[in-house]
Amino acid sequence: MATVSVSACSLQSPPFSLKSLRNRSNGRVRSRPNVFFTVKAATDNGGVTTSTDEITGPDLSVTVNGLRFPNPFVIGSGPPGTNYTVMKRAFDEGWGGVIAKTVSLDSSKVVNVTPRYARLHAPNSREVIGWENIELISDRPFETMLEDMRRLKQEYPDRILIASIMEEYNRAAWEEVIERVEETGVDALEINFSCPHGMPERRMGMAMGQDCDLLGEVSGWINKKATVPVWAKMTPNITDITQPARTAIAAGCEGIAAINTITSVMGINLDSLRPEPCVQGYSTPGGYSSKAVRPIALARVMAIAKMIQQEFPNQGLSLSGIGGVETGNDAAEFLLLGSNTVQVCTGVMMHGYPLVKKLCSELRAFMSKHGFTSIEDFRGVSLEYFTTHSELVRMQKEAVKQKRAVRKGLTSDKDWTGEGFVKETQTMVSN
Repeated sequence: MATVSVSACSLQSPPFSLKSLRNRSNGRVRSRPNVFFTVKAATDNGGVTTSTDEITGPDLSVTVNGLRFPNPFVIGSGPPGTNYTVMKRAFDEGWGGVIAKTVSLDSSKVVNVTPRYARLHAPNSREVIGWENIELISDRPFETMLEDMRRLKQEYPDRILIASIMEEYNRAAWEEVIERVEETGVDALEINFSCPHGMPERRMGMAMGQDCDLLGEVSGWINKKATVPVWAKMTPNITDITQPARTAIAAGCEGIAAINTITSVMGINLDSLRPEPCVQGYSTPGGYSSKAVRPIALARVMAIAKMIQQEFPNQGLSLSGIGGVETGNDAAEFLLLGSNTVQVCTGVMMHGYPLVKKLCSELRAFMSKHGFTSIEDFRGVSLEYFTTHSELVRMQKEAVKQKRAVRKGLTSDKDWTGEGFVKETQTMVSN
């Protein structure tokens, strides 16, 4: 069995393809049959009825790593996917997919505090533009979360359920988590290389995602074991996010999710002089989310998408955009920058699970406005309009040069015409 070595955050494209790496790693081809979107509803006698979604208008369905989502909107890993009840609600409301809250083998090490959220309001307004959390991964027993996921897949076999997993630097632990989670029937795995608080001292989450040597080695373990698609979730708390993304892809991951929350201190209460969120008078840096982070998330997604486009073309890799999505237009921006799916977590915490209906309606309106009939019609279309600053300077100089050339007017008396005489005169006026 070959060993793949990736230098720490190397800027060079690896000399092998994802397909050849997977073949050398475990010889297994990860595939899942396409699924079709249905809506389930309980009947009076306790049974379940099933009906096909027949919403008219542009087609919002997307196929990602062989998995068909009825729409690109996915519940991001966190409180909205913390147990069976809330994940079931997400499916019933029509979310395209659900990523369960991150699990690890030993939940006894996970102890949450409260309050664990703090909000940033717009000036002179109650509008929430920023949200900080110091919440940890799932504090529920691993076996309980497994049973929730198993039950959901039994009741919603045609819906996409993704398990988010995180472990310490221990190959046996990662392999056990993967094996036991896959037994529930989940459709894919999202690897949490990005939680910014609570676990770095155990070399988990962000601490692993910031170390490309460590990330590459662990991704290699994961992809040798996993038989379903694997997404690596990136931390924005790094200088160049394309480096860990490149490393994860080179180690066999089929998808990248970005971004997780940004390390933050929400603020200081100027009456008590204590930080927020305040627990017994103290706090700790947390993860920043909500609409204020969207411009940062868009920049990171754009960088990853261009890297994939240039270095791993036509390999079926996927990108899941995350960060401050509350409207269909917000989602359209991520899709225009190359995202296949768009995750929402804080937005659900503020607006509830029915938000997906608004997201779908607004995205369809955007598509209809431009004449798009499917997501693929416009996915990644805006990427070509990003370039370097030096190229912008060159383009502007060339435009000015061409404009001045037009202003020079006629070069010879023989070029004068009767019909265009006045306009031709104007081209030679200096003021």
